[in-house]
Amino acid sequence: MQKRILGRSGLEVSAIGLGCMGLSFGYGPAIDRSKAIKLIRAAYERGVTFFDTAEAYGPGVNEEVVGEALEPVRDQIVIATKFGFTNGVPAEGLDSRPERIRQVADEALRRLGTDRIDLFYQHRVDPDVPMEDVAGTVKELIQAGKVAHFGLSEAGPESIRRTHAVQPVTALQSEYSMFWREPEAEILPLLEELGIGFVPFAPLGKGFLTGKLDPKTVFTKDDFRSTVPRFQADAMAANQALVDLVGTVAAEKGATPAQVALAWLLAQRPWIVPIPGTTKLHRLEENLGGADVVLTSEDLTRIQQALGTIEVQGDRYPASHQRLINR
Repeated sequence: MQKRILGRSGLEVSAIGLGCMGLSFGYGPAIDRSKAIKLIRAAYERGVTFFDTAEAYGPGVNEEVVGEALEPVRDQIVIATKFGFTNGVPAEGLDSRPERIRQVADEALRRLGTDRIDLFYQHRVDPDVPMEDVAGTVKELIQAGKVAHFGLSEAGPESIRRTHAVQPVTALQSEYSMFWREPEAEILPLLEELGIGFVPFAPLGKGFLTGKLDPKTVFTKDDFRSTVPRFQADAMAANQALVDLVGTVAAEKGATPAQVALAWLLAQRPWIVPIPGTTKLHRLEENLGGADVVLTSEDLTRIQQALGTIEVQGDRYPASHQRLINR
C-alpha cells in the first residue's frame, strides 16, 4: 500500500484508509463484534494504517471495537476519532463546549485503550461555540500529550481559517466524490494554501458509484439512506448517467467502478486520502485495489468533461439534518 502525508503536517498514512462507521452505525444493524475486529485486522494486514472512528458511531461502541482490534499494532497505525455531538448522539444536537471536548477526549482514550488520539476531529461546526475556543481547547490537549493532530469535519472556509490561526489543522474530513464535488470550488484551493490534508468520507457516493444500487433498491429503516433525497428512486434513476460513466471507465481499465471512483479521488491531489467503509472482506480488498488503478491525464480530462454534463439530482441530506451542517 502506498503512503501519503496529510498536508504539511508530516502525518503519514496509507493512501486509502478504512472508515469504520458502518461496522456499527448508519448502514443497518451493527455486525458481530468479532467479525468487525477481524475485518479491521485484515485491513491492517493488507497495508491500511489509517482508521477512522467517532464517539457518535454507537455511541462509543465503534471506538471500543477499533481499539481492541488495533491494540496489537497500536504504534504502527493512525487512529482518528471525533467529538462534537451532545452525549455522542447526533439526533440530540451539537456540543463543542471546551468542557465537553475534554470529556470526550478522556472517554475516547479509555474506549480506544490508548494513551493518545492521533487525529481528533470536530465532527461538525457548533455555531454556539467560537472556533477559537474549540481550537484552543484542542491545543491544550495536544500540549498535554492526549492528542497529536487536530482536524475538522464538514467545516467551511471561514471556520477553517479561524481554527487554523489558533491551532494548525492537519486534516479536513468532508464528503467528496464524483457524486458530491462541492469541495472543488473553495475547499480544495484553501487546503492547498494552508497545507491541510483532505480525507473524503463517502468516497463511493455512499455506495451509489459502485453500480450495485438502482431505483429498485430498498433500504432498511436503520439505513440512513432510506431518508436521503438523493437515494429515492426518482433521483437514483436520474443520476444513472454518473454510474454509467464510472462503469465505462472501469471496463476500459479492467477495474471495478469502486476502484475507479477511488482512483479518481487519489488523482485529484497528492494529499487526499479517502476512507471507504465496508463490512465485507472482498469489498475491502476491492477498495484497496483502487490505489493501483492508474488514470492518465487523458482519462482525467475525459472524466472531467463528462462530469460537467451531468447534473446530480437530490439533496445529500434530508431537511432534518441540515441543522447539523453549520459551516
